[in-house]
Amino acid sequence: MLERKRLKGRTQVTFILPEETPHGPVSVVGDFNHWNPAAHPLAPRGDGTRAATVALSANTAHSFRYLAVDGHWFDDEQADSHDGVNSRVHT
Repeated sequence: MLERKRLKGRTQVTFILPEETPHGPVSVVGDFNHWNPAAHPLAPRGDGTRAATVALSANTAHSFRYLAVDGHWFDDEQADSHDGVNSRVHT
């Protein structure tokens, strides 16, 4: 799931997953962080989910995926769109 908050010329995007699905650590990786799995790990929140927030330029589109343990890559089914193997977020 994606949440957005508009800021001055930027959009704060929060990438959200259930706390234990999939099991273990998960990172959001994409063109906005040079596909670096260490850049945006999802952290637990009090509501039973985990999330990572990234500030992106407004009116742009970015490719991303999630990376879980053992090299398990997966997409966000609720993303704005998909471009083959990647999910897309539009700000």
